[in-house]
Amino acid sequence: MKAILDRYLKVIDWYIIKKYLGTFVFTLGIFTVVTVVFDISEHLDNFLKYHATIKEIAFQYYAGFIPFYLNLLSPLINFLAVIFFTAKMANQTEIVPILSGKASFNRFLRPYFVCATLIFVVSFFANIYLIPFTNRLKITFENSHQFNGDDPTKSEVHIQLDKHTFVYMQSYDNTIHTGYQFILEKFDGDNLKEKLYANSISYDSVKRVWSLRNYTVKYVNGLKETWFDSRGKAKDTVLDMRPSDFIVFDNAYTAMSTSELSKNIEKEKIRGTGALKEMEYVKYQRFVYPLSSYVLTLIGVSISSRKVRGGIGLPLGIGIFLCFTYIVVDRFAFVFAIKGSLPPIIAVCVPNGIFGLVGYYLLLKAPK
Repeated sequence: MKAILDRYLKVIDWYIIKKYLGTFVFTLGIFTVVTVVFDISEHLDNFLKYHATIKEIAFQYYAGFIPFYLNLLSPLINFLAVIFFTAKMANQTEIVPILSGKASFNRFLRPYFVCATLIFVVSFFANIYLIPFTNRLKITFENSHQFNGDDPTKSEVHIQLDKHTFVYMQSYDNTIHTGYQFILEKFDGDNLKEKLYANSISYDSVKRVWSLRNYTVKYVNGLKETWFDSRGKAKDTVLDMRPSDFIVFDNAYTAMSTSELSKNIEKEKIRGTGALKEMEYVKYQRFVYPLSSYVLTLIGVSISSRKVRGGIGLPLGIGIFLCFTYIVVDRFAFVFAIKGSLPPIIAVCVPNGIFGLVGYYLLLKAPK
């Protein structure tokens, strides 16, 4: 009898897995087509204005756009797909015979979590390895075709290069890679040892050095001060800073590889330009966000496995409401992490933590 039940449940497992993955892939494809169509209509003027070729649009912009949004939307689309086909099964009275055949609700969940694990693995490796690369293609295209429209350069930037060296730049012109009103200070403990003033500083991308023009240096030795005036001479110097330190683009950190992002986080801890929290949030989210496939799958099955009046409309409506709630909670957590005092590691865990508790509660109330 047990062998027959096991064979029966395996057939049911494969039936649910095919339904799950089939509905998920189909829904993901529909969302992708709709998103691309709306995006083309929104950015068509940019494509035409800057004479973007079909090759650039397809293999740069949309090669980054599509993976980014597929990965971003996959947990929510997964959630809606689970609700849709599970509610349809319940409405057709397919779930009742399964549960009445001595199969527990936890056993019924097994094929769902097999599929959720597959989605988690794909999403995890995409977040760590694929998405940073494709985001770089997308962001490079957007910046070269001025999708954002805003001036990306920072003003009045303070950076700590190392334990003893601090720099200040009043403004930076990215078109000619030149900064203005540059100050460099070197300290020995709390004592100022050297202070350099320059009207302008330019970056040589070939030599990877900074060129100073019209600069003066003040050397401090105790109470004695010595001044040096360059009198129009230029000076090349190697400094641990790049033009990117004075430019900020939207989603710039999402285009960094995980190893590159980790290195920049360590640098930022010394420099203190104010970008540390956002960088840490992006890094932690790459590891935590894929876990939402488990959380949302659990909630989806729990709210749609009971047959209700009105068919699949009510579970689907609840699912759409929960999707918007999840997005709102995620955005609030991000704002509190960047603008408030909430640690980024906790902020990225808040949505999955809250919805995980909701899922556990619904699992206890689900039909057995």
